[in-house]
Amino acid sequence: MKVYKISDLKNFMNKLLLSDCFDCFLLEEGTIVTANTFRIDGRVQKDFFTKEEQEEGQICPYEFSSWKEIRPLCFHLMKGKRTPLLVKLVLLLQPQYMERILSADGFQDNGSLIRGFTLTVKYEGASATLMTGLSTSVFLMDKTPEQLWDTAFCKFLQKNQLDAEEI
Repeated sequence: MKVYKISDLKNFMNKLLLSDCFDCFLLEEGTIVTANTFRIDGRVQKDFFTKEEQEEGQICPYEFSSWKEIRPLCFHLMKGKRTPLLVKLVLLLQPQYMERILSADGFQDNGSLIRGFTLTVKYEGASATLMTGLSTSVFLMDKTPEQLWDTAFCKFLQKNQLDAEEI
């Protein structure tokens, strides 16, 4: 697990909310505090959709909604003359990207050990932090998956020109 402080907040928020930079993530949960507090449970409620929509694959195939689909709603809740008091988002890397990171180093998991690579985004008081994490179904003595995720996320920051310093 690593924690980063965002150096260029405007650039980061633009990439988070107005670009496809973070579209490889799913939203597990979110809290946005403006004049009201908005809590978002990112779980997809499949019963909301018709059988046709479910069968045709028109809805997110994962347990959680894609950030790409939820991003406009979050942007709408945040935009205005005043900045939010708090934004906290718990994002999960989509499974296919997680599998690529793990398999690139030869780590074998059939999905029973590692549930997800997490990224917690927290904006409060004109500063933002990012925290990587690992969600597992059992305690792992092997820290390889966590190290692989931290390395991959550092590359993600560089590739997307997101200035952040590890704290």
